Amino acid sequence: MKPSIPKGTRDFGPVEMAKRNYIFNTIRSVYELYGFQQIETPAQETLQTLMGKYGEEGDKLLFKILNSGDYLSKIEDSELTERNTLRLASKICEKGLRYDLTVPFARYVVMHREELQLPFKRYQVQPVWRADRPQKGRYREFYQFDGDVVGSDSLLNEVELMQIVDTVFTRFGVRVQIKINNRKILTGIAEVIGAADKIVDITVAIDKLDKIGIDNVNAELREDGLTEEQIEKLQPIIMLEGTNEQKLETIAQVLASSETGLKGVEETKYILGYLTSLNNEIQLDLTLARGLSYYTGAIFEVKALDTPMGSISGGGRYDNLTGIFGMPGLSGVGISFGVDRIYDVLNALDLYPKDSLQTTQVLFINFGEKETAYCLPIVAKVRQAGIRAEIFPDSTKMKKQMSYANAKQIPFVVLAGDNEMAAGKVTLKNMETGEQTLVSADELIAAIG
Repeated sequence: MKPSIPKGTRDFGPVEMAKRNYIFNTIRSVYELYGFQQIETPAQETLQTLMGKYGEEGDKLLFKILNSGDYLSKIEDSELTERNTLRLASKICEKGLRYDLTVPFARYVVMHREELQLPFKRYQVQPVWRADRPQKGRYREFYQFDGDVVGSDSLLNEVELMQIVDTVFTRFGVRVQIKINNRKILTGIAEVIGAADKIVDITVAIDKLDKIGIDNVNAELREDGLTEEQIEKLQPIIMLEGTNEQKLETIAQVLASSETGLKGVEETKYILGYLTSLNNEIQLDLTLARGLSYYTGAIFEVKALDTPMGSISGGGRYDNLTGIFGMPGLSGVGISFGVDRIYDVLNALDLYPKDSLQTTQVLFINFGEKETAYCLPIVAKVRQAGIRAEIFPDSTKMKKQMSYANAKQIPFVVLAGDNEMAAGKVTLKNMETGEQTLVSADELIAAIG
């Protein structure tokens, strides 16, 4: 039987892993610059922790784990013939694979509340699992890379998270557009026009302005059940133009009667005021409405400018992360980097630095036992100097050993035969230029290092 892997999962070979590690290490080092600390949580959580946190759709996409042992022993035959999958699963499964990193983080904070120093700044990079229909760019097992600050209401946290995003993508060499909105502004708009249940419809329609024009947007709003008066009130919002400051002025005028809306304007003004020196463009975008049931303040989304790709990072402020576990009133703000999409962007734009692939730097050719005994102390010295080195394990044909160096893109090869050993040196061959030089161990280290 031919081996295979489950649908929606992937193997990562050495080159892919080197690229992924470059991404992980870059993001990790930026988080640490800002005082974030890493945590990990188990791959499996109790279903009690997971169920009911992601809505009905999310519950269906949870991978549930069968109890170990004789899990059917307490199940009646009638329950089996009834074939009620959900009820059966609740009796024979107590655990599930985590669906995201946020709910486990909330559980972690509640469980470890006593030993945590607030505000608590954590980052976490681990795989998550969703029983989704696999398709291009959507997997059943994928990595998330989250950073959150809990236990502080200060908007400085939002400012720093945006600086983290800017620093990460500057280091990658990817030009991005950071979009920002505020849930309170959206609530204010709904309040002012008296259509609280229509806010998603409104943002979806406004988002199409560039594609379908103002008349069609208004027609869509009518179809969504808005009155002419409500649509009239929305016009300045739909037609928002100018700088971020000018847009906020217009919004403030429209939302003059909404205390919540004005609070959103004020928060956004504060955040943008501190972000004038970013390398990347930051733009106020009222159509940004991600996770409306979840976020309570600022909302962010990041898109790459030079290659078509969905959102490659996003996040926002949530006021009651730990409330789902009976510990209300702990506010947090977080971001998540889409590792798989960033991987695709860096591939598309060919932005991986050569040295990020971390291949072997020098291969010592194996001519036989005597030569190997001569080379091994030099190999050890080279490795001590921090140079990645290999000695070919078998004394096979030189052509085969050279092919190995080429296939692994090893830039240097070392040869040591009778002449070199007599001189106490080795021959260093540059595989790119073909140039060969007779060098001592120290000169070899200087030439490669």
